[in-house]
Amino acid sequence: MRKETQKLLVLSLLGLVSVSLTAQEKAKRDTIKNIDEVVVTALGIKRQDRSLGYVAETIKSEELLRTQNNNWSQALEGRVAGLKIQTAGAGPLGSSTIKLRGDISMNASENNALIVIDGVPMNNNTTGTGFSAYGAGSKADLPIDYGNGINTVNPDDIESITVLKGSTASALYGSRGAGGAIMITTKSGKSKNGKIQVSLNSYSSYDTVLKWPDYQYEYGQGTMQKDASGNYFYSYQVSADGLNTGGTSSAFGPKFAGQYFFQYDPKTEGQSATRQLWQPYKDNIKGFWKTGTTFSNNISLESSNETTSFRSSLTYLKNEWMMPNTGFDRFNAAFSVDHKLSEKLKIGIKFNYNKTKSDNLPATGYSNQSISYFMIFQNPNVDLSWYAPIWKSGKDQVDQVHPFSSFIDNPYLIAYEMLNGVDKNFITGNVNLNYKITKNFEVLVRSGMELTNELRTQKRPYSSANYLQGMYREQHIRLMDLNNDILFTYKNKFNDFDFSASVGGNIRYTEYTMNDYLADGLLKPGLYTMPNGISNINKFAKPSDKQVNSTYALATLGYKNKAFLDLTARNDWSSTLPQENRSYFYPSVSTSFILSDIFKLTSDKFNYWKLRASWSTVGNDTDPYMLIKYYNNSDFSGSVESPALYPNPNLKPNMITNMEAGMDFSFLKNRINYSITAYQNNSKDQIVKIPTLWETGYSNRVINAGEVRNRGLEMTLNTYPIRNKNFSWSVNANWSLNRNKILSLPEEFHGEPYTMASVGGVVYYNAFVGGSLGDMYGYGLMYSPDGQVIFNASDGLTAKPTQMKKIGNAYPEWRAGLQNEFRYKNITVSFSFDGQYKGMAYSQSHHKMTEQGKLEHTLIGRDNPGGLIVGAGVVQNPDGSFSPNTKGVLASAYYADYYRRANVETNTFDTSFIKLRDARISYSFPKTVIEQLKITDLTLALFGRNLWMWTKFPLFDPEAATLNDNQITPGVEMGQLPTARTVGIQLNVKF
Repeated sequence: MRKETQKLLVLSLLGLVSVSLTAQEKAKRDTIKNIDEVVVTALGIKRQDRSLGYVAETIKSEELLRTQNNNWSQALEGRVAGLKIQTAGAGPLGSSTIKLRGDISMNASENNALIVIDGVPMNNNTTGTGFSAYGAGSKADLPIDYGNGINTVNPDDIESITVLKGSTASALYGSRGAGGAIMITTKSGKSKNGKIQVSLNSYSSYDTVLKWPDYQYEYGQGTMQKDASGNYFYSYQVSADGLNTGGTSSAFGPKFAGQYFFQYDPKTEGQSATRQLWQPYKDNIKGFWKTGTTFSNNISLESSNETTSFRSSLTYLKNEWMMPNTGFDRFNAAFSVDHKLSEKLKIGIKFNYNKTKSDNLPATGYSNQSISYFMIFQNPNVDLSWYAPIWKSGKDQVDQVHPFSSFIDNPYLIAYEMLNGVDKNFITGNVNLNYKITKNFEVLVRSGMELTNELRTQKRPYSSANYLQGMYREQHIRLMDLNNDILFTYKNKFNDFDFSASVGGNIRYTEYTMNDYLADGLLKPGLYTMPNGISNINKFAKPSDKQVNSTYALATLGYKNKAFLDLTARNDWSSTLPQENRSYFYPSVSTSFILSDIFKLTSDKFNYWKLRASWSTVGNDTDPYMLIKYYNNSDFSGSVESPALYPNPNLKPNMITNMEAGMDFSFLKNRINYSITAYQNNSKDQIVKIPTLWETGYSNRVINAGEVRNRGLEMTLNTYPIRNKNFSWSVNANWSLNRNKILSLPEEFHGEPYTMASVGGVVYYNAFVGGSLGDMYGYGLMYSPDGQVIFNASDGLTAKPTQMKKIGNAYPEWRAGLQNEFRYKNITVSFSFDGQYKGMAYSQSHHKMTEQGKLEHTLIGRDNPGGLIVGAGVVQNPDGSFSPNTKGVLASAYYADYYRRANVETNTFDTSFIKLRDARISYSFPKTVIEQLKITDLTLALFGRNLWMWTKFPLFDPEAATLNDNQITPGVEMGQLPTARTVGIQLNVKF
């Protein structure tokens, strides 16, 4: 092959560098993958991947649109080493957080990756309802997943996503980039010669429940009561057969064996006139759920020429979720234009509008308003249709049908009357000007904006368990986040050296308000307005404003496109810190060496070898108004209440130090690409809240203390085992582990644990020196020296400990993902697996359904003589020795005790899993067909998500987490809603 020098223009060292490669060399290097690809880095700066001293993984839009998600971020699951999408399993909007390389802070809200859209950071904070997930037995409401900022991004408008994992990669974003960054680049005009290209993307998908608990339908309602003849019996209200047994939520009643008992009669809304067949209704939980549907249609127009490119897009999505009368509508509009005003001046404008509207989203958690609560308490002998009328005869909107307990709300009342509405308008946009002052010197001015205006409503009807006279609530939320940047950049080449330097500044201002109005009790049933409230509580907005001023600089030096050095520095001035500590400086350094070029190692078998390393420190501030005492608005108009948090006027920034090193390899004409990375993060001077004596008038105070370390390893493998003219097979795999260790805690604890969070008053996330974030503590079983469970000799129940112990950790030991794609001519088949090893989760639903005898494992022992179970274990004798337990207890008492709510150990399970996360088969019509139709592309596809799962976790989904007010807490299932299995069809047309 004749050698001809070819000039390639690649982005390197923040600028344009001319690189000479022979055609033969390029053929070798780029046979499969372009190893000189350009990626988007911090501040939206495009860099050549080979020049980076840290990991930056890119996901193209095609991967996001393969299986269509209501929340685009869930398409990243399993595709990037070290990345975890955490959702709460709380409904169709699927609020999520993205974590990279584990938790770096004891403050859960500081552990999420920053979302950046077209170079402008996004505020992804969540406003909660103010209620915890465990609300049973109190007059309290529940959390509702109204979605967060991630939900508003339209996947049809995304061009690519670059994942910057370490704080070195995102150091230029300062405090907000401490947990890494997700860089989203939206689409812009691509068609050439001014021709307008129209694209249509339409899909329909259908959801069913992926996994159900193992409900038992062999025994019905009751608590093992016997009649005068010594037989188990059932009676709804007092009857000739005996006392009322129909008021219990337990299913330790008679076995279904063809008997006849007095039962509930839905026609009379009371006891049946005659005995009715004692039978199970096996569809009385699953039958409530339906096939959910999602329909989405997107149309976009784009065009570009030498001076101007533009794109506009409209998307409408309608979702009807699996729970009746829930779902949402979403409308997205996007517009972008880039125009070259002159040879020196360019202007770019991007605008995105999102409107999300729903009449009803499900509440989540363990209390009356949640459908999960009803599913837990539903008994095998109760027909679901008995609840269908919702209201008792002649008592519409006044008294509901709930014949077995006034504490268990009617499921159809929950679905059709307990409405949680939202009307959210969300706008993001930016304007940027790029002026080329000289050949080597230019300036970028960029102004970005994020606006949220949201109305939330909660309606609670008469006779609901927590609101006997009803309730109506409105939350008016407004957020404005402004970012203004200026960046001066100088680029030049000096012999074999390429040099680039930039200096700039940023002003970020955030303003947040939330007005909360509550009508406690309704004068007229069914009328949900504030004037109809019996007692109105108005909480007017407490301001939550914040400003951070920043300056930053970066310099890059490259030698012969083989060795690179990056230096960055940033200084922030945060309004949330005291004046003497308000200014904090942090640098970073990274380097990369293309060893294959330096040592001339390239050949057909060995193509590429890169060594990279980086180090950085990043400062982190805190929430507004932590420095001095601010009074809160109280529930009574015109009055205030003293805050529970004692402020700290001497706070200083939390500092995070990151070290990272790794290597990238490419073999066999780039058919095999392998990457390995090791990292360590240390976060010290954490800003934490610790308890204080109640005598002070406060419950907590805020201090700087504690250090947390993360160490981890990540590996990725991208291969093309087969690639020829008609057939190709690509495999992408990744694996990652993270080890977290708490190095120090506040001195005030004197060796005692620091409780970072708790859920339901049973699971405690306690921090000990030497322990890990995510460690779960609670009460468990007691064991003899040889490991046997200790029971009480007197009652046959388990011995109760006086001290909590570590039950496990919410995070897995490692995660992995595997993607395969096969292409044969015009047919493409792809599928993706991912999973994790170990990790633990406590299940409130498992506790309660076991206590009540609703699960299959509670069938064991019921047929024993007298219905007695002897617990496997020992009892302690008066002399301290142990002997076998021989005391039998009723099965109902045994399960209620052994799996009691406080026994975190027996209700916590391994969350290892493997999921067939997605699958797709598509057909692209050949040119002979599309040319006749006068279109340029036509693709039809079938896809699926969460099609199969292996796990030993007994509830709906091992990726369990709880929406607790506004925080997603992993490792606890507290009224989790079912996970969906999705299948769908997609059509893409371009003309």
